Amino acid sequence: MELKQGKKIYFVSDSHLGVPSHSRSLEREKLLVKWLDVAKEDAAEIYLLGDIFDFWFEYRTVVPKGFVRLFGKIAELTDSGLPVYYFTGNHDLWAFGYFEKELGVQLFREPVERTYSGKTFFIGHGDGLGPGDNGYKLLKKVFSSRFNQKLFSFLHPGFGTGLALYFSRKSRIANMAADEVFLGEEKERLIAFCKDLLQEKHFDFFVFGHRHLPLDISVSDSARYINTGDWVTQFTYAVFDGKELKLKNFLNNTTFIEKNSSLQ
Repeated sequence: MELKQGKKIYFVSDSHLGVPSHSRSLEREKLLVKWLDVAKEDAAEIYLLGDIFDFWFEYRTVVPKGFVRLFGKIAELTDSGLPVYYFTGNHDLWAFGYFEKELGVQLFREPVERTYSGKTFFIGHGDGLGPGDNGYKLLKKVFSSRFNQKLFSFLHPGFGTGLALYFSRKSRIANMAADEVFLGEEKERLIAFCKDLLQEKHFDFFVFGHRHLPLDISVSDSARYINTGDWVTQFTYAVFDGKELKLKNFLNNTTFIEKNSSLQ
């Protein structure tokens, strides 16, 4: 896809709406809606890279309450013809059609490959990629099992959702624990994943969320790994203008400078 003059591709992830309280979640939701209003002015496409909600489970006729401002804004954008893509993350993988039907988004459960103005992208949430983390990978298989999802759906929505929200509010994210630190090039699973994939196929950009760290790192002489950070404490996003992919902070409109991971 060749971007038209002045058009851009936007990426954002990990707002974890719903925690730690209604008031603090609503504050972040309003800010995310404001970001969407800014982005729509020159966006060709918008990517929501997962964990937008800290918990999401769709029953056949019931969905978690709240988030009406965000839902309304997304529907407004897609109704206007602007493509919005939603990737399920590890917190909101129980989406079964509501987002597509009511919001008009296109939903992905696995990473996708895209080409914009001659630049190749590998895009996804980022969970379960790279070596190790076998415990989580097994847990994801359990949570992704249609049989287990069906079992959970037998719980009354008031009880099932209430139980999930109870544990959600006990999470590290709900308590704003700032323990996300750069582990170094050898220990970052997504860096290892990018370098391994580059042995098979070239990509100019790898764009992920999940890590809650805004990162712009060279993974080869001609490829970069961008992590969009989060909208819990960082409020960062990525934007591609047809030539450059930049990682920016919405609160102060600053741009992160590309770094070699070995220098961090």
